[in-house]
Amino acid sequence: MFNFFKRDPLKKLREQYDAKAEQAMLAQRKGDMRLFADLTAEAEEMWEQYQKLQEATQAEKSS
Repeated sequence: MFNFFKRDPLKKLREQYDAKAEQAMLAQRKGDMRLFADLTAEAEEMWEQYQKLQEATQAEKSS
């Protein structure tokens, strides 16, 4: 009944990914390549989680 109050987990994960990717970009601009590499790796892990969650959500909707 109150599902519209629940936050979309895909949207939340996408926002976290976007923030991490932006942090990586800023680190690259500052010349900190080690931090850039670490943040990019974290962002890639988040993106993989996002894709898995998106596939699971689509599978639920099609069932």
